[in-house]
Amino acid sequence: MKDAKEKYPLFIKTLIATCLLLMALMILTCGTTAVKGIPVKELFATKPELAEMKKTKETEKLELAKMSNVTENSVFETIDGIPQYRIGPLDILEINSRVGEKSTTTLVTVNGLGKINYSFLDNLKVGGITPTQLDTLLTKELSAYIRKPRIDVMVKEYRSKSALALGEFSLLRSGIQTGSGQIFLKGKTTLMDFIALAHGYTVKGDIRRLKLIRKGKTYVINIYDIIAQGNENLNVIIDTGDTVDIPELPEVGEKVFVMGEVEDQGVYDLKDAEDLLSAIALAGKFTDEAKEENTLIVRATEPGKKPLVMMANVEALLERADLSQNIKLRDGDLVYVPRMVIGDINKWIRNLDPLMDWIFWSKYNDIVEARPF
Repeated sequence: MKDAKEKYPLFIKTLIATCLLLMALMILTCGTTAVKGIPVKELFATKPELAEMKKTKETEKLELAKMSNVTENSVFETIDGIPQYRIGPLDILEINSRVGEKSTTTLVTVNGLGKINYSFLDNLKVGGITPTQLDTLLTKELSAYIRKPRIDVMVKEYRSKSALALGEFSLLRSGIQTGSGQIFLKGKTTLMDFIALAHGYTVKGDIRRLKLIRKGKTYVINIYDIIAQGNENLNVIIDTGDTVDIPELPEVGEKVFVMGEVEDQGVYDLKDAEDLLSAIALAGKFTDEAKEENTLIVRATEPGKKPLVMMANVEALLERADLSQNIKLRDGDLVYVPRMVIGDINKWIRNLDPLMDWIFWSKYNDIVEARPF
């Protein structure tokens, strides 16, 4: 009995000690600086946040569409269906005047206030009007001094309006132009026109994420949507003061192109898109118009020779697990999901020549070479 009485208090003591130890550990744990995890509400967007993101994206789409369909801005205006340049400060004008048998040509620089001095006329405001309108204005004003003047006006040098090219433009990377990427605008200029003026983009350029910056707001545009799908609502008309920035791809290595009726057209790392199924997965879901059973893989062979064209039935691959359709991809392959069943492959290739030029040009040219337009 004595042994039992002595052991009982020992058991109680042990239990109390254990409880105290556990409490101490809990206190220490609460005070640790170790990461305890990210709350789900911070890791994932809430429904209201997702709704706001969707609303913002739709608003940007509408804004881009509006910017792509303007009939005038600070650079040009449309008269009788024809876009005409608006004269501005520092432009150099060539004015041809003919009176009787005598003709004279005069170069005139528009001053900072948008005015010129010409012949009998001083401080004539010309900023904001077109050469055609200035032609009419000069004829009218000079008629008070000259009998039946015949005037012809043209812009000799465009210096009043410009946009800025940044990043992976060949104009900047090849040494064609040093210093700033300022490009003077000569009239109505679309985004694709602007890229052409900057000698295209380098193979390092991530044209899925081209940035257009206007009045402090940044728009991200996927150029492939313009090239392959002809989405002119993204082909913004450039205005003076705009900045166009082509960022560098994270890594320029082996790559594949996924184009056509997919959600996110563009260039992908071959390491992530080793086969057709992987490439399609990276580009997101098909559009409603997609003919996935007619998916094409276009592979460049040698310069000047026709590319190798393979057809895969992605519908059979996805629905019936037909792995024979899951073609292994190589560096430079183009995966194209059409919106109609393709009958004549040769005709399809001819129709897609501009796109082929854009994609396969880099395979046989230096890294800073421009894409042809």
